[in-house]
Amino acid sequence: MLCGAAALVASVAVSVRIGTTDIGYADLARTFGFHLGLDVEPLPRLVDSLVWDLRVPRVLMAALVGASLAVCGAVLQAVTRNALADPYLLGVSSGASTGAVAVVVLGIGAGTLGVAGGAFTGALLAFGLLALLLRRSGLDSTRIVLTGVVVGQLFTALTSLVLMASADADTTRAVTHWLLGSMAPARWDSVVLCALVTLCGLVVIGLYAHTLDGLSFGADTASSLGIDVRATRRVLLVVTALLTSVAVASVGAIGFVGLIVPHGTRFLAGPLHRVLLPCTALAGAVFLVWTDALARVAFAPREVPVGVLTALLGVPLFLLVLRKRGEL
Repeated sequence: MLCGAAALVASVAVSVRIGTTDIGYADLARTFGFHLGLDVEPLPRLVDSLVWDLRVPRVLMAALVGASLAVCGAVLQAVTRNALADPYLLGVSSGASTGAVAVVVLGIGAGTLGVAGGAFTGALLAFGLLALLLRRSGLDSTRIVLTGVVVGQLFTALTSLVLMASADADTTRAVTHWLLGSMAPARWDSVVLCALVTLCGLVVIGLYAHTLDGLSFGADTASSLGIDVRATRRVLLVVTALLTSVAVASVGAIGFVGLIVPHGTRFLAGPLHRVLLPCTALAGAVFLVWTDALARVAFAPREVPVGVLTALLGVPLFLLVLRKRGEL
């Protein structure tokens, strides 16, 4: 775990330097020192703004979102007992996309919500519909998976319908770019909000670490251990939906992080969730920090949406998991 924390700190430091304009470590130290109130000479205003106002929030947002999505994936894989589960299983990402499109294209709530607020509202609506559909049918893993897929497809269809019916070419291009995920819009205010929600959510999930060990063996085993399976699943689904909606509202839809990272971490750290969860959070943060850095420089000066790169990495692993399970 200490190695993971050190890797994260090193990754953040290196990633802040990377870009179309390289920044030296001495300049980074001066920037941080100046903004922390130390007696150091500030960098030129343009360079200081590039580092402090653009790159640092972007890298921190990548770390927060990566940690959040990775832990949500590990939780959902235990709750649903489905090795292919990830945060977008619940349809929350699709709901967030619909909310953002409604604001941008239709102007619904544009003056009060903004794109991030619309995405958050859409994510909560999607989760509300999921909870409504599961209210009578129960919370077993198969129903959660199937209902999540249905809700996701519904909101994906609504997004496509709005774009096709009302958007012009420029708006469609802008919305499509946002849907693919990007850290570029990250600023300090959104980083602070995401950090507060993420830290609170991870603390709540951490309290259920031993419970998740029981759920991994199935509902019957968990019940025999005295676990209230239905109540536990409800709490964990709400927390993962909230974390996913905040991530999507902040940076757009970024898939496969919750699928890639938990499997790799479980292979290295083992299945016990008191170890797996913090290690997964650190690994997810490091993974997305480096993926975002690659997205910035791979085709510079043009930036690749980070969601494209996570999908390119995630699809082969998805196939490997299917093959290991004997389904391919």
